[in-house]
Amino acid sequence: MTGLAFLKRLLAGATEGRAPGVLRKAEQGARVLVVDDSATIRAVLGRMLEVEGYAVTRAADGERALEMARSEPPDLIFLDIVLPGINGFAVLRALRHDPLTQHVPIVMISGNQQATEQFYVQRFGADDFISKPFGQAEVARSIDRLVGFGRLSARQPGVVVPLSASAETIPSLLANATLESPPENMSNLAA
Repeated sequence: MTGLAFLKRLLAGATEGRAPGVLRKAEQGARVLVVDDSATIRAVLGRMLEVEGYAVTRAADGERALEMARSEPPDLIFLDIVLPGINGFAVLRALRHDPLTQHVPIVMISGNQQATEQFYVQRFGADDFISKPFGQAEVARSIDRLVGFGRLSARQPGVVVPLSASAETIPSLLANATLESPPENMSNLAA
């Protein structure tokens, strides 16, 4: 592989082994902390993540975000820069210096389009940056990049479990399916 091809793969988040346009997701149920002083952003971003199967908690300010992250470290944090009290940069620095949270991937979000802001975000140790307004695609791309760089564990594709029952018996098994435990004589089908 040439140096240029390697660089392109690294910057693009390596798409080998998956269909073009298919973005990787973090593990089902991964804990995500959304920190923003805007109730609308907390609600919308939180809902985007919940629909994708993530467990979302929300904080409206930096102090509360630090408390929540330290008490139960999340798998990922979306952190606004402009917050009441402690701003996002100070929260980022505190999280990076705390042994309990220094490993947690952090995506900074801001409505300020300044390139200098993005520079400081990277300098202070954020993993990614998303500009407001953003949509589901930007959030998904950010998570895809974090999975690609190994900062988040990838969601495993659905696993097909072979069934030891014959094809002729499957329709009757499904027709008689209930939430109750199977009778003793059918327990060998799962073995």
